[in-house]
Amino acid sequence: MNSKLTILYDNIRWEEKALYEAARKKGLDVKTVNCTDLFVDLSNGVAEIYGNVLQRCVSYFRSLHSTAALEGKGVRVVNGFNTSVIAGNKLFAHIELQKAGIATPKSMLAFSQDSALNALEKLGYPSVLKPTIGSWGRLIALLKDRDSAESIIEDREHMFPLYHVYYLEEFVKRPPRDIRAVVIGDRLVGAIYRYSPEGKWKTNMALGGRAETCPITKELEDLCVKASKVLHGEIVGVDLMESEDQGLLVHEVNNTTEFKNVVRVTGAEVPSLMIDYIAGSNR
Repeated sequence: MNSKLTILYDNIRWEEKALYEAARKKGLDVKTVNCTDLFVDLSNGVAEIYGNVLQRCVSYFRSLHSTAALEGKGVRVVNGFNTSVIAGNKLFAHIELQKAGIATPKSMLAFSQDSALNALEKLGYPSVLKPTIGSWGRLIALLKDRDSAESIIEDREHMFPLYHVYYLEEFVKRPPRDIRAVVIGDRLVGAIYRYSPEGKWKTNMALGGRAETCPITKELEDLCVKASKVLHGEIVGVDLMESEDQGLLVHEVNNTTEFKNVVRVTGAEVPSLMIDYIAGSNR
């Protein structure tokens, strides 16, 4: 068991505080490091300074580059670089999940306003436009018809080039909810339904959604663990939708997942289980 642990973050949330307290209670030598204060000497060893690192940066780019730098110096980071690259990008994750035979929403990719509108004619309306990188439901738009699509995509053409990559997804016919499931190693440790606010379609808790316990079935656990393994995950959140005609669809895998509401609603000891996992395994 490795008793030294660094929690690397760029935004202190309930989750990071809970992880720190869980590590302290278990007697680990734990410290928190703000990634904005981090610098890595790429010419000299640093592994013994950090012990195991639990990657909790919200920013995709901070998470990705800090993980790469630390792993390059021999530090064990959970989740690792491959997971950070793929899970943090909706397009990359979709491709890997599909290759593994995991059901996902129908999606299309385009690189200009004209090609995006042509893709939407094939995908159909309504559809959802998502940035390939992002969280908390930001810059995700429901395209109800061609007029709304033209208006929204025209605005994106004036944004940073990242938003000129048009990742388009079918609007799945489902109950007004999705599922957030937390996987640690080979176990699904807790799951919740996330319900949309009245009159809204997004289920993100940051946008006012509500949560209820989701029963853990064998089908759900097998699917979530498989999705985690496909993306080389060790501790991830898997988001799923219950399609009326296709069954469970995986639409996202989160490598620095939020789990406050899973703990609050289900009582699952997620922080404690995460600390046990990272301290007890050295793969």
